[in-house]
Amino acid sequence: MKTKKIKVGSMHIGGNAPISVQSMTNTDTKDTGATVRQIRSLEKAGCELVRVSAPDMESAKALKEIKKGINIPLAADVHFDYRIALEAAMHADKLRINPGNIGSREKIKEVAKACKERRIPIRIGVNLGSLEKDIEAKLGLTASAMVESASRHIRILEDNDFFDIIVSLKASDVHKMIEANRIFAKRFSYPLHLGVTEAGSVYTGTIKNAVGIGILLEEGIGNTIRVSLSGDPVEEVKAGWKILEALDLRQGGVKVTACPTCARSNIDVASICEEIERKTANVKKAVKVAVMGCAVNGPGEAKESDIGVVGGKDGALLYIDREKKGKIGKDKVVDRVLKEIMK
Repeated sequence: MKTKKIKVGSMHIGGNAPISVQSMTNTDTKDTGATVRQIRSLEKAGCELVRVSAPDMESAKALKEIKKGINIPLAADVHFDYRIALEAAMHADKLRINPGNIGSREKIKEVAKACKERRIPIRIGVNLGSLEKDIEAKLGLTASAMVESASRHIRILEDNDFFDIIVSLKASDVHKMIEANRIFAKRFSYPLHLGVTEAGSVYTGTIKNAVGIGILLEEGIGNTIRVSLSGDPVEEVKAGWKILEALDLRQGGVKVTACPTCARSNIDVASICEEIERKTANVKKAVKVAVMGCAVNGPGEAKESDIGVVGGKDGALLYIDREKKGKIGKDKVVDRVLKEIMK
């Protein structure tokens, strides 16, 4: 669905801009060295925008030094104290706030004015677990309540002549997250940041986010994504890119297709795939690789890939650019595929 196009540092969110992948640091923001190192790891993994928490004034001031050491837009996450938001606005490319908890209308006006002068957008982040008490009392913990909260915050900013707005409506409940974003997309044209919050560990969290984010993206809803996970944020970026690649919304990196294996498999498909993915994790070149255990579906999948291998009893057939090139030893599969990828 077409939305407004919002500039965030060197990139855009919404409009005709590609759907972007973002993450958030889990370091102590005041430890600028550790925070910059983590952001650089995120950049290497493909992160396109990073959010850093600014829970106090010292953290907000640290954003200046952090900004100098990174190459992607920096968003500051601020709650409750408008003075912290004003300091963060001096250094960040975007603020994530909820206008309703930042202070009085006059204080909100100051924050909106500072962001407008510096031409940085504000993301309104609505979370089902922290709705306003009056909205919760009226509508309960529902998708409609999330949208009502977003509407309230949007009106506050619009009343202060501020319109560079991005919105997120997150919940740990996948159904409510999906429903809230669907309702919002029908009513507003502001870009949407998608994600399932408090999703859990890398395994369960990736699944929940893939379902929630994936359904909405397939419907044309959403402009930027964060796969929220407990643990190393690099895993969030990897998962985000895999979601976009699975839906053919972004291309880049090595995409491995593999059969689920059965008694007919003639090569160790799982270990071959894992090794290829591990050794090409930071490759940006778009390459489709098929690793198939036998000749039942193998040749067909291999012919649909840039590089394909099909297991046989005495070796593996190699396909390059959809053409069969010959046979290689089973112990040579990974090395040969990597060689072809790097050409």
